[in-house]
Amino acid sequence: MKSFFRNVLANIVAILLLCAFCFFFFIFMMLLGSLSESKPTVKKNSVLTLNLKTDIIDSPTEDQGGFMLFEKNAPKKVLLYDALEAIKKAKTDDKIKGISIETDFINAGITQIDDVRAALEDFKKSGKFVYAYGNVVSQPAYYLGSVADKYFLNPAGGIELKGMSTEVMFFKDFTEKYGIGMEVIRHGKFKAAVEPFLRNDISPENKEQLSTMLNDIWKNTSSKIYTSRKIDSAQFKLVVDSLYALIPENTVKYKLADKLMQKTEYENMLKAKLNVKEDKDLNKVSFSKYIKTFKEEKPAKNQVAVLYASGAIYNGDGTDEIYAQDFVKHIKDLQGDNDVKAVVFRINSPGGSANASDEILFELKQLKKKKPLIVSFGDYAASGGYYIAMAADKIYSEPNTLTGSIGVFGMVPNYEKLANKNGVRSDIVQTNENSRYYSPMHGLSEGGRTMITKSIEGTYKRFVHWITENRKKSFEEIDAIGGGRVWSGTRAKQLGLVDELGTLNDAVAFAAKKANLKDYSVKGYPKKVSPFEAFFKDMEEDEISARMIKNKIGTENYRIYESLTNPKIQNSIMMETPFRLQFK
Repeated sequence: MKSFFRNVLANIVAILLLCAFCFFFFIFMMLLGSLSESKPTVKKNSVLTLNLKTDIIDSPTEDQGGFMLFEKNAPKKVLLYDALEAIKKAKTDDKIKGISIETDFINAGITQIDDVRAALEDFKKSGKFVYAYGNVVSQPAYYLGSVADKYFLNPAGGIELKGMSTEVMFFKDFTEKYGIGMEVIRHGKFKAAVEPFLRNDISPENKEQLSTMLNDIWKNTSSKIYTSRKIDSAQFKLVVDSLYALIPENTVKYKLADKLMQKTEYENMLKAKLNVKEDKDLNKVSFSKYIKTFKEEKPAKNQVAVLYASGAIYNGDGTDEIYAQDFVKHIKDLQGDNDVKAVVFRINSPGGSANASDEILFELKQLKKKKPLIVSFGDYAASGGYYIAMAADKIYSEPNTLTGSIGVFGMVPNYEKLANKNGVRSDIVQTNENSRYYSPMHGLSEGGRTMITKSIEGTYKRFVHWITENRKKSFEEIDAIGGGRVWSGTRAKQLGLVDELGTLNDAVAFAAKKANLKDYSVKGYPKKVSPFEAFFKDMEEDEISARMIKNKIGTENYRIYESLTNPKIQNSIMMETPFRLQFK
């Protein structure tokens, strides 16, 4: 009996200790959150610095802390809008004497780099300097850094200037070899999302659209580089074609860099420019810290809300991408918020579920009845990502936005041959002719195939209908430039798929003007998940396993894996582009 009470007492003590640990852990997490939000100060004679520890993101949903909180060197994630505001404020801030770009790689989308680059061009009008330094520099990092007054490179470094390319993988032979049938139903000869399962080589239509899009984007970016560096366009093409920039001496010879020097020499040069002695520290302030010095705590009564839609579109609920159930709640909240006078809908999505896209579009149309709704495109506004823009009063696109992909497809796997090869088969018993219209072991029935084809055709017509209504064009005009084809933002403007080429700031300014606002604040939605919430979200079993798989196979491969395993995607009619635009 004594041993029984001892065991009970020991268990009670263990539980109390565990509760105490959890309590103090909660306190620690809350203190950590409050410390991270403390407001820093900027010293006189400072240099605003964009370095390797800064990631520029499009949406608050991309900043999920979780386990990253405990990583000492985890990059600071800065919202694009905040980064642009920081550069704008630094232009007139007497404490900021210049900007230093010190990044070999930059984790940002091409349209985000475009916007930051344009803001830096404007900053230079103040007379303050913009310098850049690199070691082994990626193409996107150099694209940003080339805007600087002067570019400096490590003597043992190099610049990866190579142009743009894409590589399409094909799985037709693989699926046939292992007995996996893939039944595909699509509308649009350019709907290349399903092409890898139908062919062993790229189709002429897909090659045409990819070539046009890549050349449009490279023309936009390369012209800015050689214009900023004052290089002849023909000579610049020779440098890129020949990979000359990989050799450090060539970067000076061909005017890509102004001088080769070590990082210490670069910092001493900055000190000399600011009249700081070499034995004194250079006052550097990161973008993330500088943003905290002016970030408004209490928003003004009149607000322009920026509603971010970043990622693929799914049914159900979730926080890391665009889930219709949660997203509709955000739209309704904005609709009923009297302080919000106008909404800018920032889209950075390759599309996804047709049903979820339609649900979101409906709610946006209700929002538009009450408040101005202006759309701004980021890296992607394709397929379902373009579809949800069709409630807009006006659409702004970046020149390099992947736009359009007006098409619909369905893809259904059939494992019958694979199963039979391994001694597995099945029979179906049903009450009606198409009770089992789809089975992984038998594929689609004839009736199922007929009705899904009709459903896809109906979805495509609905897709085009809303576009014709918003863009004031005929069905034939949209169908001619639709069919699943993707365009650059520049072409989209020429074709009338968007109204203006402009930045997120341009869209915000127009929204304020349309709502007759002179004094207003800008607030982002959905709100960023706190570090505390993010940590415990990561503790969920599904989240832990998903992160482990993603870390093991990589983000892009995880997208393919998810398309085969996510129940919110399987057997759905999809409005999605297969392309993920990475400027690298």
